Amino acid sequence: MTKINLEKLTTESRNKNSLNIDSVSTLEMVKIINSEDKKVALAVEEELPKIAEAIDGIVEGIHKGGRLIYIGAGTSGRLGVLDASECPPTYGVSDQLVQGIIAGGKEAMFKAKEGAEDSKELAIEDLKALSLSDNDTVVGLAASGRTPYVIGGLEFANKVGALTLSITCNADSEVAKASKISIAPVVGAEVVTGSTRLKSGTAQKLVLNMLSTGAMIKLGKVYGNLMVDVKATNEKLVERAKRIVCEATGIEREEAEQILEETGFDVKLAIFMILSQLNKKDAKKILDENKGYIAEALKEVKD
Repeated sequence: MTKINLEKLTTESRNKNSLNIDSVSTLEMVKIINSEDKKVALAVEEELPKIAEAIDGIVEGIHKGGRLIYIGAGTSGRLGVLDASECPPTYGVSDQLVQGIIAGGKEAMFKAKEGAEDSKELAIEDLKALSLSDNDTVVGLAASGRTPYVIGGLEFANKVGALTLSITCNADSEVAKASKISIAPVVGAEVVTGSTRLKSGTAQKLVLNMLSTGAMIKLGKVYGNLMVDVKATNEKLVERAKRIVCEATGIEREEAEQILEETGFDVKLAIFMILSQLNKKDAKKILDENKGYIAEALKEVKD
């Protein structure tokens, strides 16, 4: 078995600011954690140009029929699955458009299957099962930057011709080298040595938020800063849908309810009907021609 040298990994180093975290008061303990957490957003800020490049690449692939696929192990894998699972209700997309794969399968979401991360072949099998194409984007998630499962997945994705991204928290890692775009917010040593579900996990979550949110905005799923493709699948979301229509158009709640009923609670269509003053059929036609971008569709009406 190959010896793994963890000493060179920033994520495995000891944090001098938390050497006595086990002997201070509870308040002091959480102050130490909070002080370290403040460094995360600044580390992510350093990677913004690469994150923007990644978003543009993701959107380009989706316009060609591709998907956004996260692949990871342990905490990193769980964060990918979490981000993917939140896209359909928030943005009204298919659960196939954004997908999360975790080493060890669904069981690994709830119970650690640490050995699964050591297999490159397992990642290849998981991606083959999705019929990976060159229009897809594969995002490898690994705080350490050395996870064999993630490296194997990225290497296979590269052979297929897919866009490959990596999100790690160590500079110049093996995972980063296996990707076309490397996003590596280096957050420094954890308050509990090697516990990468802390700062590293937070950094990965922030980047994932940007990737999926940014892609959805550029896909026309947001008008202004409103979620116009939200699916009204429960009482809270029904109320949110009504509020969004009111906020976007300035109409009263009662009128919003009527138009939402007419559109089958299609928030985007309801907004465009009101703003364009078109009937349902004509509004849907123009909206479809503009790939669901309300702002673009409105330009066509005004012209």
